[in-house]
Amino acid sequence: MDEKVLIEPSLAGKTREEMGLEPFSCTEIRSSITGISVFISEKVIAWVIRRVSEGRFISGLDNNKSSPWNDVVNKTMFNSTKKGKYCDFNMEHK
Repeated sequence: MDEKVLIEPSLAGKTREEMGLEPFSCTEIRSSITGISVFISEKVIAWVIRRVSEGRFISGLDNNKSSPWNDVVNKTMFNSTKKGKYCDFNMEHK
């Protein structure tokens, strides 16, 4: 929308439809592969990985070195409770 307003200042304050844009329905990745438009939304990603498309993100977690999740993550990624390096990843995670 901002690009359209920069190109044509008279569009400032108008809705997406008045600017000739599609209405906003959800966050999505758009691309064009060999002339075929591809739209990937959060719902599609959730469906592919068989998880619900909801959750929360918490930024600024304090003291992540003593987090109770460290053992779980290390066990999953490195097959050990100790932190590892990239060379320690199992093949599935590389």
